[in-house]
Amino acid sequence: MTVPVAVAQFATGLDKTENLKLVREAITTAADAGAQLVITPENGMYNDPTNVGTDAGYPEPLDGPFLTGIRDTARAAGVTAVVGMAESVEGDARAYNTLAVVGPDGALIGVYRKVHLYDAFGYAESDKIIPAEVTDPLTFDLGDLRFGAMTCYDLRFPEMARTLVDAGATAIVLPAAWASGPAKEDHWATLVRARAIENTCFVLASGQTGPRCTAQSMIVDPMGTVVASAGEQPGFALTSIGLDRVEQVRTVNPSLANRRFRVTPA
Repeated sequence: MTVPVAVAQFATGLDKTENLKLVREAITTAADAGAQLVITPENGMYNDPTNVGTDAGYPEPLDGPFLTGIRDTARAAGVTAVVGMAESVEGDARAYNTLAVVGPDGALIGVYRKVHLYDAFGYAESDKIIPAEVTDPLTFDLGDLRFGAMTCYDLRFPEMARTLVDAGATAIVLPAAWASGPAKEDHWATLVRARAIENTCFVLASGQTGPRCTAQSMIVDPMGTVVASAGEQPGFALTSIGLDRVEQVRTVNPSLANRRFRVTPA
């Protein structure tokens, strides 16, 4: 059995109404093309990479208008969708950088709150975002595959992906807003492929487009081969993936079975 999956890419900004429209259109368009799972980028609800926004009240609760709209869209399209949002936290001016997974019936399957914040390359995500505690990984099943979720900067920490695989993931979804800059596009492509190779799993990486981010959304198979990519412009990449390929690669390259170390939280 294979699952048609899509990684969408676009650029969001300060207008939450327009952002919701972009995310909903991406989900619907990919579903119309046959996708059963649509991954959209990090910060889909609101994106302010240069800190010019003046609306300190932009974060929303999980039952707010953004996620409510996404749930309606997933239900209407009959697909599972992964979206990124700023989740409000009572009593704190900062928010969680949250991924929400919504099922084809519109139900909220689960959330992942970003653990590793992008305090690097001259940026301080922690000025506005709360680093989440390390909790049980977010996983969900579709077809024969188990998907695990992580976000953007998490990609630079190989133990993050390994904890998902230890939880049974055979594919990883990676919404991102990977900032552009010297060598950054190469880092993105190299690290996405590395996480697939070392964990012998699929990686579904969805990124914001330019001018602030690198785009280059891609789906990589367990051998590290890019099987679908979206290039630079807004759009999506679509392909079908299945457990047979994971099992085939893990038979040839049983590196997970041969490992002698385990991952434990710091």
